[in-house]
Amino acid sequence: MLGPISPVASIPVFEHTLDAKRAEKAAHDPATCSLCQAGGHERAAARQASDQLNLSDEARRKVAELAKTDREVRAHEQAHLAAAGAHATSGASYSYVTGPDGQRYAVAGEVSIDSSPVPGDPEATIRKAQTIIAAAHAPADPSFQDRAVAAVAAQMMAKAQAELSRRSQQSAAHAGFLPPPEFGPGTFLDLLA
Repeated sequence: MLGPISPVASIPVFEHTLDAKRAEKAAHDPATCSLCQAGGHERAAARQASDQLNLSDEARRKVAELAKTDREVRAHEQAHLAAAGAHATSGASYSYVTGPDGQRYAVAGEVSIDSSPVPGDPEATIRKAQTIIAAAHAPADPSFQDRAVAAVAAQMMAKAQAELSRRSQQSAAHAGFLPPPEFGPGTFLDLLA
């Protein structure tokens, strides 16, 4: 989901859970981890498995639902982040709830994206707007806010295209490529034919 519409719009982007776990493992240093030193990871995993067995059927369904939501939210935000490229001004941030198993699950997220026009460069503004639109539509299920950010970027792109067209017409008029204004539509083509 994209955040509020502003010069720096927020686009919620989800991160793949597997990628997060891989990054966590890569950053993990067993030599300095107190749980590793005390054999605590295995005990913590065993305790979590035991806690899962002690959950009611309803609590297990809630945990499964929360885990599914967490994966979807992270994937959604990661799609935004990947498509935004250099225009992302932050990584994904998430809102969490704690499940009946005591674990935290992401239930919402956002990524901030710089959605301001490039001053004095309508061509760069058009490219930037196209990237923002692609980032807003990147997830399989864009939210209302995602679509709103895409609409604002489309307006920014239209303004930049109008400015580019105006500049092009001024250049052509100064170079003598356009007929005088008293000629009607189609006259210019007839003169060239």
